[in-house]
Amino acid sequence: MDAIAEQKSSLRTAALALRDAMPAAERQSAAEAIAARALPVEVTPGATVSGFMPMKTEINPLPLMRKLAEQGALLALPCIDKRGRPLIMRAWKFGDAFKAGQWGIREPVPEAPEVAPDIVLVPLAAFDRSGQRIGYGAGYYDMTIHALRARKKIVTIGMAFAAQEIPAVPATGRDEPLDFVLTEREIIDFR
Repeated sequence: MDAIAEQKSSLRTAALALRDAMPAAERQSAAEAIAARALPVEVTPGATVSGFMPMKTEINPLPLMRKLAEQGALLALPCIDKRGRPLIMRAWKFGDAFKAGQWGIREPVPEAPEVAPDIVLVPLAAFDRSGQRIGYGAGYYDMTIHALRARKKIVTIGMAFAAQEIPAVPATGRDEPLDFVLTEREIIDFR
């Protein structure tokens, strides 16, 4: 493991420990606070927003996704193809069936159409004020954002608890910066 990977691993472990220590009610309140605010970009009816299924103590994007769907957004969720490959974003709506993907993460069924989202809600372990994030280490979102940005203009919005902010993420050329981060306290614009 190189020095930056070691730094990221250490920062990830510390950030996840802080997140894990948050009471469940506080985590749910944070998700609802994010959903209660307007997004920092317009979501036109028919725009596709890819979200994610929360795992463990991760911020829950489902209240925000439900609100966006009620406002006319189409939804998508990520599916892991295989290690070293971008995520496949598949159309999904509340009530659709799931399959258990890698790590037991709920994913749309393989028959769901593949889509190229306009807005990508991004999970993260830690973030800084320059728009850099630390994910879970496999690089899926960096590869996916890179591939999507090569195809079209997209907006990337990280979702996190304010406690996950760190002074600086040790970034590499493979890391894709975010456009925004939403926390329970604020909307941070990196553009």
